[in-house]
Amino acid sequence: MEKLWAPWRMELIARSEEQTGCIFCELPKQKDDAKNLILGRTARTFAMLNKYPYNNGHLMVIPRSHVSDVHALAVEEYGELCAMLRIALRLVGRAYNAQGANLGMNIGRAAGAGIADHIHWHVVPRWAGDTNFMPVLADTKVMIEHLQATFEKLRPLFDAEYRHGEPVSSW
Repeated sequence: MEKLWAPWRMELIARSEEQTGCIFCELPKQKDDAKNLILGRTARTFAMLNKYPYNNGHLMVIPRSHVSDVHALAVEEYGELCAMLRIALRLVGRAYNAQGANLGMNIGRAAGAGIADHIHWHVVPRWAGDTNFMPVLADTKVMIEHLQATFEKLRPLFDAEYRHGEPVSSW
């Protein structure tokens, strides 16, 4: 049997066993966007790369409010979250020449949420024929781009959209 080396997966397992607090609340406070893979911010939302991506360019759009249900967000917060989602879709599509995207919000553990207490959208770029034999036969996904390269590709696009957490143009 062939083996594919993926040591970053162990970090995911270890993190879930030792994690305390909410990373979606803590990481934006640190102000180290490059280290924390935060692509863009507004007063009520932020976008960041998924550290354990399903595809290259996989990012998340997250409200600043620590809520587990979209109904707990104020109308303004939800509006800003949706506006950031639209921008993220456009930018990841442009950066990766994506032919489509999967959007997902897993609400609750039963729905598959890894961080159930803080809602977040997943944006996963897709291309025709982007699956191959590896996921089907080996239950393995081959990532062709390093996470830091993904950050360096997307961050300038988010910077061009936002100045000091405010959109450059109207949404």
